[in-house]
Amino acid sequence: MSNTVLGIETSCDETAVALVSSGEAILSSVVSSQIDLHAKFGGVVPEIASRAHLEILSCLVDQALGEAGQSVTNPDIECVAATVGPGLIGALLVGVSCAKALSLAWDVPFVAVNHLEAHLYASFLAGETMDFPMVVLLVSGGHTMLINMKGHSQYELLGQTHDDACGEAFDKVARYLGLGYPGGPIIDQVSSQGDPNAIIFPKPMINDGLDFSFSGLKTAVIKWAGKNPTTDAADIAASFQKSAVQVLVTKTARAIVETGVDRVCLAGGVAANSLLRSEMTKLCEDNGWNLFLPPRSLCTDNAAMVAASGWWKLKLSGPSDLATPAIPSLGFPATI
Repeated sequence: MSNTVLGIETSCDETAVALVSSGEAILSSVVSSQIDLHAKFGGVVPEIASRAHLEILSCLVDQALGEAGQSVTNPDIECVAATVGPGLIGALLVGVSCAKALSLAWDVPFVAVNHLEAHLYASFLAGETMDFPMVVLLVSGGHTMLINMKGHSQYELLGQTHDDACGEAFDKVARYLGLGYPGGPIIDQVSSQGDPNAIIFPKPMINDGLDFSFSGLKTAVIKWAGKNPTTDAADIAASFQKSAVQVLVTKTARAIVETGVDRVCLAGGVAANSLLRSEMTKLCEDNGWNLFLPPRSLCTDNAAMVAASGWWKLKLSGPSDLATPAIPSLGFPATI
């Protein structure tokens, strides 16, 4: 039996297909970005995202199989894995329907994957030797949480955001400042030209537990910018980014101390942020903690992480029922 899994990711605005062997070796990984389609709207338009997935997904399946030296008519794979949630319902349905159809056509199991759980497997694809337990900071446009990953499919949720996710705050601040979309990469870039100490913005809940809140920070930045329209946007962006990253790093350090786990991993789209990566590296070096940083290409949505997560889920829990639906509000941790 082959150890190769074909993964499909269509939870939001990235259409992705990948083949991964044994949950760790990427044989092929293709991603089609929809940034240009949504940029003029300042954010993801669900209907546009769904139609774009539908138009290109079958081509990406062919491309991923071809790059891995396989044929769509007779692929050597163990199963087909797809993100079933959380995400946009229309977008999810495109990927889930395709995965189920391929499962039936190829007579291989279908595995339903939680998008958030998939992000935890990005570092396993980077050639690192990952040991359990580890504290994972999962930070993206839709979610911000701290997780104690005790083993494969063994998770303890330590803290999560009460309102806006960190990446969502980045997007909204960037939109208000007129910097464009997506906000995370743009603020990261613009901040390099600004003074992070120009403005002192609040650091919500920085001294309170392991939960997060970024709505207040976002609002404070927007109000300040509105009252000070002549201030350099680079200074505002850099000061905002500094406050957000300080919250993330401080909470992660607290989680490490409270759990006694000295292994740390970043996951999610915001894990690609330059300041977060450098500050987390410094934190771990100063304290003798082990840090796992996935490559930036594996931080954002991709299908390789879905395939890796699917491989482990198949080993531990077996295949999913073909009746498994798309679940846009799927939480974490959650049993599918």
